[in-house]
Amino acid sequence: MSAEPSALERALEATLFAAEEPLSPAALAAHLGDVGEGAVREALAALAAHYRVRGVHLVERGGRWHFETAPDLAHLLRREQEQVRRLSRAATEVLAIIAYHEPVSRAEIESIRGVQTSAGTLDVLMEAGWVRPVGRREVPGRPVIYATTPEFLDHFGLASRRDLPGIDELRAAGLLDPVDAAMEAALGGEGRFGPDEPEADAAAGEGEED
Repeated sequence: MSAEPSALERALEATLFAAEEPLSPAALAAHLGDVGEGAVREALAALAAHYRVRGVHLVERGGRWHFETAPDLAHLLRREQEQVRRLSRAATEVLAIIAYHEPVSRAEIESIRGVQTSAGTLDVLMEAGWVRPVGRREVPGRPVIYATTPEFLDHFGLASRRDLPGIDELRAAGLLDPVDAAMEAALGGEGRFGPDEPEADAAAGEGEED
């Protein structure tokens, strides 16, 4: 952003600062009136560049924009360290499958994992705000299908599901254990996988661990 920000940049800055939730460019354009969505996107990019080195960042998560504390300064705002509740292996696998294959039904999740998935596992993920029902599959029985939420993207620092790591990245980070790697190889999932590649396996399970 230049030393003299445009009127649109100032208006967007004020609107996002006061907003109770992240806003999309379309919502911002509608709120400001007589402003094209393209112009809003350009101004948002300029604002994001300006805030990139500041104590707060302007970020896009799932197509919506909001301010958040710079990651390296987040510790200054924590009065006390919260005890982190680790997800069980089962919940982690289910979350990964939903993220990489959404929308999916419980039966489809079980088909990928090879074991039954308890309702409690999905409940944990929904209570965390990372997964939500998004409708029903138009097949006999009309099973509920699940997808991730904007809160999931925000928690893991992802602009969209396209930023999910691929198989090679997970392996390099040591996040694939031998069972996962063997399953991935058996399913031919070598390389990057993501929203446009549903054939890749997100996780392999040895059994329900709830």
